[in-house]
Amino acid sequence: MVNAWSILEAGAILILLIGAIALLWALIRHLRLRPSNERSWVNDNQRLTTAEFVDGVVTVRNVRDFEWRSGRDFDERWVDMKIKLDEVSKIWFVLEYFDPSRRQMAHTIMSFEMRDGTRLACSIEVRREKGERYHPIKGLFRQYELIYVWATERDVIGVRTRCRKRSVTHLFEAVVLGPGNERRMLESYLKRTNKLCNSPEWYNTITNTCTTNIVGHVNEVYPGRVPRAVAVLLPGLSPKLLQRNNLVKIDGTIEETMRNSIIDEKAKSWDGVVDFGDWIREQGGGEHSTE
Repeated sequence: MVNAWSILEAGAILILLIGAIALLWALIRHLRLRPSNERSWVNDNQRLTTAEFVDGVVTVRNVRDFEWRSGRDFDERWVDMKIKLDEVSKIWFVLEYFDPSRRQMAHTIMSFEMRDGTRLACSIEVRREKGERYHPIKGLFRQYELIYVWATERDVIGVRTRCRKRSVTHLFEAVVLGPGNERRMLESYLKRTNKLCNSPEWYNTITNTCTTNIVGHVNEVYPGRVPRAVAVLLPGLSPKLLQRNNLVKIDGTIEETMRNSIIDEKAKSWDGVVDFGDWIREQGGGEHSTE
């Protein structure tokens, strides 16, 4: 009987040892994975944006300007934009709820406006390979690279508001404290964009997302402006954080502001002639005359 128990104990120890070795091997293999910019990417993530700074002017190359008819039907177009850095006048914050019934989950975008009304948006996302779909659990395990998608608003906001049936998208004007911080924010974004071209990074569902990066940029320009909070990890919960820390303009109550900031119906009624960004910002944007 003693011998039988000894054999069982030895067997159990062997199984535990094999399991520990397998787990250690898997961990080492996981840690040895390296992000890359050289993969077979989907069309809308195909190109990386770069920024060239010369005497107060930045040339932003490979700005996406797709014309989306649906999430899979589009005309592909990439453009370059020249921006005078001292003419950055406003910053806008976009909050997209993927599904109104799941209020914790959302995507965040920043858009930069110049004095002449030109706007350039940046969406920080998973860089998807062909045939790949995003899942937040996979995002914890070095499965996706991070990409800063620079695009026109008619592209990156348009595809969300005009082509996605369930999502609800809000547009807020950001409160920028301190003169020149609009420019510094744009420079911070573009410098990180250049860095990712040379040193790709893994997206991480907790530590390296759209919202954690936005918070990083805001706090780089204005240290301590955004505190640590659950709403940074679950951006769908961010409206009260935005209000409490004076991060976006609030008109009335937060509930009224949330209701009035929805732009989906305005976007769907866009006539394709008026500038898309102007259209979604106008009061009653869904009732434009097309005469």
